[in-house]
Amino acid sequence: MQIRLNGNMVELPDDVTTVADLIGYCGLEERVVAVEKNREVVESDLHQDTQLDDGDQVEIVQFVGGG
Repeated sequence: MQIRLNGNMVELPDDVTTVADLIGYCGLEERVVAVEKNREVVESDLHQDTQLDDGDQVEIVQFVGGG
């Protein structure tokens, strides 16, 4: 499956089928992130149940602390 992730086309392995899988694939499972799929915010409690489809546009934003 191919999606647009943060503006770049990415070919995903067959085992990446949900938003939660994608977060893990990107190595972000330990971070606080916000996810938007096709311009709709995906609440964190729905990451595991939100399926990805070929051609989806996904934005993942990490929160970074600082001062």
